[in-house]
Amino acid sequence: MSTKKIVLICAGIIVIAIAVTAFIFMSEPTAQKEGATREMAMLVSVTEAEAGNFSPLLVATGTVEPVEDVIVSARVGGEVVKRSEAFVPGGSVKKGDVLLQIDPADYRNNLELRQSELLQAQTELDVEMGRQQVAQQDLELIGGQSLSPQEQSLVLRQPQLNAVKARIKAARAAVDQAKLDLARSRVRAPFDAHIITQNVTTGSQVAPGEDLGRLVGTEAYRVILSLPVSRLRWLQFPNSQQEKGSPVKIRNTAAWPAGSYRTGYLNSQVGALDNQTRLARILVEVPDPLAQDSAKGKPELIIGTFVECLIEGNEIPDVVRINRDHLRENNQVWVMQNGTLNIRDVEVLLTDTQYAYIQQGLKAGEKIITTNLSTVAEGVAVRTEMDSTRGSTPIHRDSIH
Repeated sequence: MSTKKIVLICAGIIVIAIAVTAFIFMSEPTAQKEGATREMAMLVSVTEAEAGNFSPLLVATGTVEPVEDVIVSARVGGEVVKRSEAFVPGGSVKKGDVLLQIDPADYRNNLELRQSELLQAQTELDVEMGRQQVAQQDLELIGGQSLSPQEQSLVLRQPQLNAVKARIKAARAAVDQAKLDLARSRVRAPFDAHIITQNVTTGSQVAPGEDLGRLVGTEAYRVILSLPVSRLRWLQFPNSQQEKGSPVKIRNTAAWPAGSYRTGYLNSQVGALDNQTRLARILVEVPDPLAQDSAKGKPELIIGTFVECLIEGNEIPDVVRINRDHLRENNQVWVMQNGTLNIRDVEVLLTDTQYAYIQQGLKAGEKIITTNLSTVAEGVAVRTEMDSTRGSTPIHRDSIH
């Protein structure tokens, strides 16, 4: 093919392309203004704010600990000849129950020896009293008026009498100590207790001060909670041993059946903040933690368990209460007022597990918008389902299609 033909073909292609492009631009439709479209106000859900006196329910977490926790130690040494069947980990004992019997033979023999020494000292006293009477008679015969008081004391054997009385006191003290050692050969429970550890058994040789086991009291356990210092003002602590503090509902959602809980009471607050969290620490006392008496049928508390506590606080007077989920960022509340959205700044006194208690900025009966809106602006038109059924006034805007 010649060069002239190639040039003509290329020129033809270019002309055709220009013609097609021009046709496309010339045939494009033009935008026309249509009638106004109908746009309704945003549909929202609302709830009324309620005012009155309310008791908040504060939530805190803590760890279960025993109130009474002791390490039982031997007071005397010897061989363990008997162990109580209840003295095993997990066992329960009553106050005064014998846990271990240390061989009492040596202590019984020592008691008999000390009692014989006391009897001997008392016999010496009887003999000395007879000598006292003889000395008194001798003093009267020789006429003791010329003797000094010190000389009369020597003649009447007063020093010898004092020595015998001193030996009697020492002998009685030795007898009491021997009785005490014999009694200490029986290791008894100091209170109603639950056995945590057992370190000796029958045949074990123990020495004074040796660790025999660990016991915790079953009358009550306690839960140590941490709370911000600002919330202490809403808690009621007992003023005396007869009073009870604010009730506390204790839950272990990880282990207990749904709806199960134990009831405790605020006992006291530790007079120092936690060094790491800088939170106040308070103690909750739980009676009958093992559910043996008054709390039968309730779940048992286990030492070291992490639990959740709901504390009933003091009543807050004259506040407005709303669901805490309806409190927006920066302590703001969305209020429906005259068909528009009103962004209201409020003063929050306290928030608990479910509610926010508002002191200023909101009144009883005002409609709180509960719907989460993507676009929020002051004065935006809003409506409810009830407004829709009654018929709402639409908003007309021009639009281009």
